[in-house]
Amino acid sequence: MLEMRPAGERGYVSHGWLDARHTFSFEDYYDPRYTGWRCIRVINDDKLAPGSGFGMHPHKDVEILSYVVNGALLHRDSLGNRAVLTPGELSVMNAGRGIIHSEFNASDTEPLRFLQIWLVPEVTGVQPSYQRASFAQRDRHNRLLEIASPAPREETATINQDVRVSTALLEPGARVHHPFLPGRHAWVQVVRGSLTLNGVAMQEGDGAGLHGEQELELVGKTAAEVLMLDVP
Repeated sequence: MLEMRPAGERGYVSHGWLDARHTFSFEDYYDPRYTGWRCIRVINDDKLAPGSGFGMHPHKDVEILSYVVNGALLHRDSLGNRAVLTPGELSVMNAGRGIIHSEFNASDTEPLRFLQIWLVPEVTGVQPSYQRASFAQRDRHNRLLEIASPAPREETATINQDVRVSTALLEPGARVHHPFLPGRHAWVQVVRGSLTLNGVAMQEGDGAGLHGEQELELVGKTAAEVLMLDVP
């Protein structure tokens, strides 16, 4: 079964410095039909004006993934971490028993777009942490590349939940398959471009959840960038 979440039906907020689309209920946007999907709580598509951002604020017992689409994202937190992420990078912040952080557009001249994803952690009250993973375009060219997982590995960020995050860059006509293990499901988010997911057309900003399927097939219609979360 495939559950579509069209881009144009997402929540929307604009504050001048921030232009954001919410796949699921978030802050002042509430839709009882879309309060999350399995262990995925938030998928926000945020665009920040140059020099703007979210000041220091707290989080607790949530896994926060930041995926940069274009521009540069400046992260600071109460653990002493400072990082600038650019396209081809993902960060995972495990808020655990409590952390304070900020996220800003690192540029005073260029806009920033990034996706922020919140996951409900498998275990709460743990020591907070921050990690990042980098991945080259060639490694995700016409293939799904795993960039975060619960298994600690040098090439991926570690998530405190049984979720595997992959990304792909597809050429028009390229086909990518992902088989599901028993009891597994997936959320697919189209970052840029257009494609089909198991024969269903999707475009930038569209999302879809799959469950009860044996595999997923992505076919590029135009050049496309996609995120896929394999979840329990």
